[in-house]
Amino acid sequence: MNLLSKPFCLAALSLALLFAGCNHTPVRSTPGDTENNPNLGNTGAGTAQPIQTQIPPPEPLNGLTGRPGGIGAEGDRTLLIPVYFDFDKSTIKPGESAKLQAAVKYLGEHPDQRLLLEGHCDWRGTAEYNLSLGDRRAAAVRQYLEKLKVPTEKLDTLSKGSIGAAEKGTEEQMGKDRRVELVVVMAGAPPPATDLKTAPPAAP
Repeated sequence: MNLLSKPFCLAALSLALLFAGCNHTPVRSTPGDTENNPNLGNTGAGTAQPIQTQIPPPEPLNGLTGRPGGIGAEGDRTLLIPVYFDFDKSTIKPGESAKLQAAVKYLGEHPDQRLLLEGHCDWRGTAEYNLSLGDRRAAAVRQYLEKLKVPTEKLDTLSKGSIGAAEKGTEEQMGKDRRVELVVVMAGAPPPATDLKTAPPAAP
């Protein structure tokens, strides 16, 4: 009886060790799991890491954007780097302040020029509401520049609301529509029309 039980015990022990080793095999996630859970599939040293979204480099603050043609069919215009806003907001974000400091520097180097601050919105909302929001955005930029000692007579404001905005655009397009354009008004040019209702009609 003892001779039979010894081989039996050894076999049972071997099977137990084999199954115990199998329990340490890592379970691999399927492609469906990683699609439903963005924290999977991008692992480091044994821990799950969130997938990082690539952030585009900041726009260079070189004074002018160098964009010929301006917006729509308004002809060639000199534009400083625009100031962008969050959805339905007219508060200047901290990350946009450097653009306004560059605008102050530009005006200091060109004392015979001034700026037209054009407020724009994305396509969402009524035309009346967007005109009001564009006006608040332009006014916020004007107040910020005045705090940086830019003379009031150097600044004009105009709201274009959602005119020219990309209808049902992508998030990227709508983000670019929510802006204030800093249009350089050259020396000797007449004061810009700052009321869309009294501005001369565009050529057909």
